[in-house]
Amino acid sequence: MKLFNISVFSHLTVLSLPFVFLFSSCIDENLNIDPNRPSSVQTTSLIVTAQKQLVDNVKSESASLRSSALFTQQISQVTYTSQSRYDIPFSYSANIWNGLYKALNNLQEIIILNSDPNTKDLVTADGAGRNSTQIAISRILKSYAFYALTDIFGNVPYHSYGSDDSEFEALQQETDNLTPGYASQEKIYEDILNELKQAGDTLLKYQTETTFGSSDIIYAGRNSSWAKFANSLRLRFATRLKVKNPDLYNTHFSDALAKGVFTSNSDNAIFKYSTSSPNEAPYYRATVTANRRDFAISKPFIDLLKGDNAQLPFADPRLDKYASVNSNGEYVGLPYGLTESEAGSFPATGVSLPGAIYSAPDFGEVLMEYSEVAFLQSEYNEWSQPEYINGVRASLEKWGVSTSDADTYIASLPEANQRNVLNQKYIALFTQFLEGWSEYRRTGFPDFLIKTGDVIYSGPVNGGQAIYTFNPLFGDGGIPSRLYYPVKEQSVNLESYQEAVGKQGNDVIETKLWVFK
Repeated sequence: MKLFNISVFSHLTVLSLPFVFLFSSCIDENLNIDPNRPSSVQTTSLIVTAQKQLVDNVKSESASLRSSALFTQQISQVTYTSQSRYDIPFSYSANIWNGLYKALNNLQEIIILNSDPNTKDLVTADGAGRNSTQIAISRILKSYAFYALTDIFGNVPYHSYGSDDSEFEALQQETDNLTPGYASQEKIYEDILNELKQAGDTLLKYQTETTFGSSDIIYAGRNSSWAKFANSLRLRFATRLKVKNPDLYNTHFSDALAKGVFTSNSDNAIFKYSTSSPNEAPYYRATVTANRRDFAISKPFIDLLKGDNAQLPFADPRLDKYASVNSNGEYVGLPYGLTESEAGSFPATGVSLPGAIYSAPDFGEVLMEYSEVAFLQSEYNEWSQPEYINGVRASLEKWGVSTSDADTYIASLPEANQRNVLNQKYIALFTQFLEGWSEYRRTGFPDFLIKTGDVIYSGPVNGGQAIYTFNPLFGDGGIPSRLYYPVKEQSVNLESYQEAVGKQGNDVIETKLWVFK
């Protein structure tokens, strides 16, 4: 019997954990029947698994805390500081790659079950929703996972529901497809926009209905909310192409706005974690559960929030939301990019760790929020003031800042322009570290991030005075442009790997990706 292989590569079989046992029994080849395999898998169970896999991996230590959170310089490492100096282990790449493709496999399985004549009627039972809307939501989440992969690595094996492009070879059924090619980032971005448009249009058609019900952790099954999410993501990804393909940028941006995007924080796409093990939020698991204090708020970010940066010379009311006080009751940022010996002079008790909101086990990890949508609209409208203010206010409100404090802060803001809007976007994207990193690579803002040779600390150390400068271990002195491909690709998919490197550039962290050039 030939079973469907839902791996991105046929050499790597990955299944969602709740269903591994279903595939572990012996199969009677003579009867072509697996007596222990049910006739169908509930898509409501698959969507829970896929959503958690997606968010767990985008927000993981490998993809976030020990890479993109450091690259945005909002987080510093208290101990073992080599990642902040751009020594990124190859194991991180493998963790990200394997984890996100596992999520993609489960999302693809939902699409297959809703497309196969033998299962499509079964999977709509018990309020799971119609086939077309289950497929549409899966396409949105697939687009999000592929965005993460391509923004981290560049060209990657890609799959599309709506396109039969021969370069899209991932997630295929054929078990003899051992070496899927890597699609270009240009094609991936264009197709993601089309996937989101088609999925959003489908959900708008059935916007009064629900899909997946309570099994949908993000939106509790509301089709109308998923449609807004799809169109809001189109704003993000179309803006990536603002310079590369202005016609596509304008076409998708205007169409998405016309069809409906986020208009308040009530629209935010949030995956809410639990207080119960093992379903706590990624940062909580990495620190509280692991009994570690590896991460603090960086000095550049604390200085910005305290008003000690000349570009924003007044205090930000999000400071006590983002950071906690040290043992002396003060907000003190940890210098970014210290060597391990230098970091020993800055104990965790003397600096500001992330605040209570982000540190909670049931923290709601954001996939996208209204403040970003407002900032994107400000950029689209030539850095317009109203959308700029809307974006700042939305972020302040989301983090629980009082109306009076928000009004005072907004009244002090400099007028909207590229730098000021993008500085506020940078602050608002705290905890959305991958997107913050991508925005820096796209725009070069904020323009005060630390580079090679910059002074990262000057002051007292152990009874004397010290001056520390930033000396990265790898790269060209600037923020990394990408992560390495997983080492395993060079053994299991060498030809496709070599072709991707030949087109994209050397497999090093300083190679600029197409969308950010």
